[in-house]
Amino acid sequence: MDIVERRTDAHDAVRPPLVILEAIRSFLDAHGLGAGALQAHRIGEGGGSNFSFLLEREDGTRYVLRRPPRPPLPPSAHDVVRESRLQLALAPLGIRVPNIRAVCEDDSRIGVPFYVMDYIDGDVITTALPAQLDQQPEARRRLADDLVDTLVEIHSADLSAPGLTGFLRPGNYNERQVRRFTQLWGLNQTRDLPKVVHVGKWLAANVPEQLPPTVVHGDYRLGNMIVTHERPDRVAAVLDWEMGAIGDPRADVGYLVATYSEPGGRENPLGTSPVTALGGFPTRSELVERYTIRSERDVEPLAWFEALALWKAAVFCEAIYGRYVRGELTADDGRASRFETGVPLLAETAAELVGA
Repeated sequence: MDIVERRTDAHDAVRPPLVILEAIRSFLDAHGLGAGALQAHRIGEGGGSNFSFLLEREDGTRYVLRRPPRPPLPPSAHDVVRESRLQLALAPLGIRVPNIRAVCEDDSRIGVPFYVMDYIDGDVITTALPAQLDQQPEARRRLADDLVDTLVEIHSADLSAPGLTGFLRPGNYNERQVRRFTQLWGLNQTRDLPKVVHVGKWLAANVPEQLPPTVVHGDYRLGNMIVTHERPDRVAAVLDWEMGAIGDPRADVGYLVATYSEPGGRENPLGTSPVTALGGFPTRSELVERYTIRSERDVEPLAWFEALALWKAAVFCEAIYGRYVRGELTADDGRASRFETGVPLLAETAAELVGA
């Protein structure tokens, strides 16, 4: 059986399946990953970028399959093969990434490339806390501290390590980010939003010099971490490396604080992991202070990187919103409708941060 969705339009067109069970079962068998019949279902936040599926085999083994959305896709976007290669390069360095078991680099199996990794039995913290964190404010602080410390570990990865040298690019990462997402806006936009264009031009006119480069996650926030049931106060693995690169470490710090809801403060405009507004979690300034002490880096001008983070979020959330309004997402992705107002809010908040 394949996982297929039907569009509710006049033609009732059947879209290609996201998962072809027989093809994936054959792939798993070829790589010695479990045995017997296979079941699959979507996991993770609906309306996101790349899709994740929990694979469950008859013998009790479980894995996670990661694949891009249905084609056509913007050039170089949703590259799960690149995403897998970065994680495979980081794993031997002790960076907390999922254990990738196998990669299908072409579209011969299910119409797109994909990779398979071990399933981690735990929680991704977004709108609710695991019981231990819910009952212990001090455990929330430990988790937030470890969130920062994990980022310091990522930024300390040896760039000369095998597998990482291929991610090095000449020039200024910050300039490339502005240029790349300006191009993506031209591809992603579904409506006229002048504020997005204005912020992009301001960022391009005020690009800071790059710090010595490090590995950069690109979407570093609590909602892209998984914690185990036994240790919910510690990051078990960092997920979603789609935008990983070698670049300016302040991009991750800016993204973390710009998309973080602090106790007693405003909700972050991206709307991710609102639980950090609860008591026990640190403030944004405390996150930054811990990072600067642990990393021994000066993160200024941090406001530029916060604005970059929110502006980039506006650009890629518009792509998700576009797929939603075109009927290309499934019933599981209804949360994407929030980007009708969310994208303008992201751009407006970015502009306010830097007075643009």
